[in-house]
Amino acid sequence: MAKETKITSGKRKPSSVRHTRAIARDRTKRPGTLPPDEQIEQRLTELVHPATLAQVAHFQQQGLRERTLTLPVMLALVLSMIWRQIGAVCELARRIQSESMLWAQPTKVSQQALSQRLTSLPAGLFGEVLTDMLPRLQQRWAARQRPLPEAIRWAGERYTQVAICDGSTLDALIRKLGLLKDLESSPLAGRMTALLDAASRLPLRVWYDEQAQVHDLTFWPQIVGAVRAGALLIFDLGYTHFRHFADLTARQITFLTRAKANLAYQVERVLQASATVHDALVWIGQGADRQQVRLIEVLHRGLWYRYLTNERDAERLPAHLIVALYGQRWRIEDAYAIVKRLLGLAYFWCGSPNAVQLQLWATWTPEACMPSW
Repeated sequence: MAKETKITSGKRKPSSVRHTRAIARDRTKRPGTLPPDEQIEQRLTELVHPATLAQVAHFQQQGLRERTLTLPVMLALVLSMIWRQIGAVCELARRIQSESMLWAQPTKVSQQALSQRLTSLPAGLFGEVLTDMLPRLQQRWAARQRPLPEAIRWAGERYTQVAICDGSTLDALIRKLGLLKDLESSPLAGRMTALLDAASRLPLRVWYDEQAQVHDLTFWPQIVGAVRAGALLIFDLGYTHFRHFADLTARQITFLTRAKANLAYQVERVLQASATVHDALVWIGQGADRQQVRLIEVLHRGLWYRYLTNERDAERLPAHLIVALYGQRWRIEDAYAIVKRLLGLAYFWCGSPNAVQLQLWATWTPEACMPSW
């Protein structure tokens, strides 16, 4: 694929995000699909509506006036847009006049009123609904006792939590409304970072930044604050930072990541040395960041793959399980694929940061409900 070389003002790193232009072009031209079946509507109402009502008091404490488009109604409408693949706010305004959408009854509302509400309704309220739901969804998942990959099952018996974190750049906004239509190119909608439970594949937390070029480490304080002591945290090369590695060790959190090709280290002791596996205790970092970790190198199909962990006991975390557990990091990529491709977070109805966040939280809400189905 040819790399885009268009020159823009200022020094800016070219985005590596794969835009879904086809979705953006024809989403509004698709014929509307039928409403979701009764089982999906019933399950969304059962799981989401109580959490929405729990936020109504907070809605009122912020001094927000009760209108036709209240918090429960707006969440029902946005969720319906996602599930029914409604491509535009004008189409939503037309349908709500004659159709029920989840727990929202038919009502007369204009496109302008809906657009203004998407811009002004505090997006954090949608985020709080998702956060309130997650513990109950985790309990529902645990009660079902679904079979797990052996590596995840093994780690779940030895760590208080097995979590995966990663970030993903959101796709471009469509330049058709407001200030966006005067821009020379379509800006990206921002960047999200998720912390995922490796067993249930439920999000533990999701964060958003409207700056698409923000580094993954920007979210690090929130990530660490959401992980329990005694947990195993899996992440990729983008989070490499020796000071943060030391902080995880101090918090009694075991980490597992890939080692950079240019990693500088000093070997302390070799634990295993075979034709296909090298396992050693090494020193990395300098000064206050200097620490001892394990460096595991594995030969697979002619290539050496290298991993780092602060678990120095090879019996507690064997090399073959390190490889298997890191392979499970792909579960968060599957979650992003569901959110962006299946549920349509690759297309944004409005261009304001607030509307983007409303859609972001609302899209993660049904994704979180899926493991419970």
